[in-house]
Amino acid sequence: MTASTLLSTQNLHLKAGSRTLLSDLQWEVQAGECWCIIGRNGAGKSTLLRSLARLRECESGSIQLHGKDIHAWSLEDLAKERAYLSQSRVDAFAYRVIETVLSARHPYHDTHYWESAQDHEIAMRALRLLDVEEFAQRDVRSLSGGERQRVAIAALLAQDAALLLLDEPANALDLSHQVSVMQILARECVENNKAVVMVSHDLNLSYGIATHALLMMPDGSYLCGEKEQVMNVANLSLCLAHPIERFVHGEQVLFLPRAK
Repeated sequence: MTASTLLSTQNLHLKAGSRTLLSDLQWEVQAGECWCIIGRNGAGKSTLLRSLARLRECESGSIQLHGKDIHAWSLEDLAKERAYLSQSRVDAFAYRVIETVLSARHPYHDTHYWESAQDHEIAMRALRLLDVEEFAQRDVRSLSGGERQRVAIAALLAQDAALLLLDEPANALDLSHQVSVMQILARECVENNKAVVMVSHDLNLSYGIATHALLMMPDGSYLCGEKEQVMNVANLSLCLAHPIERFVHGEQVLFLPRAK
C-alpha cells in the first residue's frame, strides 16, 4: 500500500444467498484513478459498491479507507471521505433542489446548525457544473429523471469527498449529459486528485474516461488493472458472456457486441 492509496480490500468475499459474487478480492485504488466496474446483471456490482460505502456487510475480508478499517471510521468522518451515488432514489418530500444539494454539506457542520455562505457557494457551483443551476428553487420532485440524476451528482460533488462511488451515473441522462458527466468525473480525478469508482454498462463511455477497470466474472473471480490491459476482447467477452469486437475510430476505441 502506498501513501496515495485511498481504498483497499483484503480477501473480500461477497455472496448473494448461496451464490458467490466475488471471491478473495485484493484491490487498491489510488488517488487520481478512475475505475470502472464491469459485469453482467446480477454479477454483484451494486453489492460491491454498497459494501465499499459501508452500507452493507461483506461476508468476509476487510475494506480499508486511507489504510484504516472502514468500520473504525465514525459516520461523520466517513461522510467527509467517501460519497456514494445509488442506482435509484425516491424523493418523498418537497425539498427544493438547492436544499437537496446543501444536505450533502451536513458532515461539515461541526460548529454551526445552518448552512454557511461557503456551503451555498459550493452547492451553487456544483449545480452550475451539472447544468441544473436554473432549477435551484424548484421542487426536486418536479424534475425529470435525467434532471434529478444531475442534481444527485451535484450533491455528490458538493460533499467534497476524496473517494466517489457511483452506481450507473449516466443512468437516465441524454447523450450530451452522459458525455459531460463522464468528463466532469474524469476532471475530478485529474485536477482534484480524487478517486472515482463507478458501475457502468456502457463500455465506450467507461473506456473513454477510465484509467482502470475491475471485471467481475460469472464464476466469482475477477480481473483488475489498467484499462488497456484488462478491457480487451477476450476478457470482456468472457465477463459479459457475449462476443465483443473492438474498433478504433481516429483516437477513439469502441467496443460493440458481435451478432451471434
